[in-house]
Amino acid sequence: MKIAHIADLHLGFRKYARQTARGLNQREADVANAFRRAVDAIVDAAPDAVVVAGDLFHAIRPSNPAILDAFNQFRRLREGLPKAPIVIVAGNHDTPRSVETGTILTLFEAIPNVHVAARSARTIVFENLELAIHCVPHEAILTTPRPTLRPEKQVGVLWNVLVTHGEVAGVVPGDRSFMEYGGALVEPGDLHADQWNYVALGHYHVAQQVTPNAWYAGSLEFVSLNPWGELREGARLGWGDSKGWLLATLGDDYASVEFMPVETARRHIDLDAIDGTNKSAKELDELIARAVTGVPETIDDHVVRQLVTSVPLNVARELNHSAIRGFKARALHYHVDLRRPELRREVGVATPGRRQTLSELVTDYLTRRDLPHGLDRNALVELGQRYLEQVERELAEG
Repeated sequence: MKIAHIADLHLGFRKYARQTARGLNQREADVANAFRRAVDAIVDAAPDAVVVAGDLFHAIRPSNPAILDAFNQFRRLREGLPKAPIVIVAGNHDTPRSVETGTILTLFEAIPNVHVAARSARTIVFENLELAIHCVPHEAILTTPRPTLRPEKQVGVLWNVLVTHGEVAGVVPGDRSFMEYGGALVEPGDLHADQWNYVALGHYHVAQQVTPNAWYAGSLEFVSLNPWGELREGARLGWGDSKGWLLATLGDDYASVEFMPVETARRHIDLDAIDGTNKSAKELDELIARAVTGVPETIDDHVVRQLVTSVPLNVARELNHSAIRGFKARALHYHVDLRRPELRREVGVATPGRRQTLSELVTDYLTRRDLPHGLDRNALVELGQRYLEQVERELAEG
């Protein structure tokens, strides 16, 4: 029994200003193309079933091109694998906040043998495969009481698979900067992973094994607000900058899982950080240019970040912004991430202490202040930081 496990496609994801010749956001086109390549690979692998573990779309109300392309890709998948069921579980990005609001995911049930669990948990039995897939979407995890995450004994069922979308406690690393907010928390013991033949998880954008039988598939492209965190985590787990899906072969005890990489449209390049301590603008200009020149195969059409630490505002203003604009014109996105020096202050009498940065002050204020009911605090803090970074960039570039 082979299961193709994909998750966190985030179709309709948009970022940066460049558009394709057809007027589509370039990153949105990149994400759509990654899904097409994944469909090709899944058809070639010929699994017995395909599961999508949440966040098919990036927004609750995706664009018409994203909906149409997703429909066409699932139809291609159906034509290439006419006997394999396709099961889609809703993630937090697919789930409307209001119970009165419908979900676009049910549209795909118009395709034969495509099954959707949008709000409530449901178990789907495929008798011809002796397979039961227990679907627990994001909203179902948040309900009280929570649906059971144990397989039910059923006549004629040999294989039991759990598909859900949430954050398994203790799995996420200390650096949460690339994590999607709004995930439903699941304790590892609540999965009862040893009782399932396989647990297909979504929400975490880097492929990772949680238990011998439970895996996050990761995303097919870099679709978080902080791709650099994803790069670091991918390198830590041994995937490098690869994105892809999982092919799980079920066994009596543990599933054998193979990571299936999908070629991305462009590289995300995080250049080695430059320490700007006591350096002039001219010296930093030379170091920045040298870093760009040293990129294998150039920065053209890629997404690039250059972190420069300990840069006073007056030095940042004197940088060669004309050269930086030239780098931006070559890359899909080039960002010089300038960080101010850390300030220190005296606390009490002759007691050294560290002064909070403006970023820390903003975070502290937004974390503590009272908010209207229903407002996502994490999203508010993130938005505040994005505005602050935007202002600092504008000041630095004059």
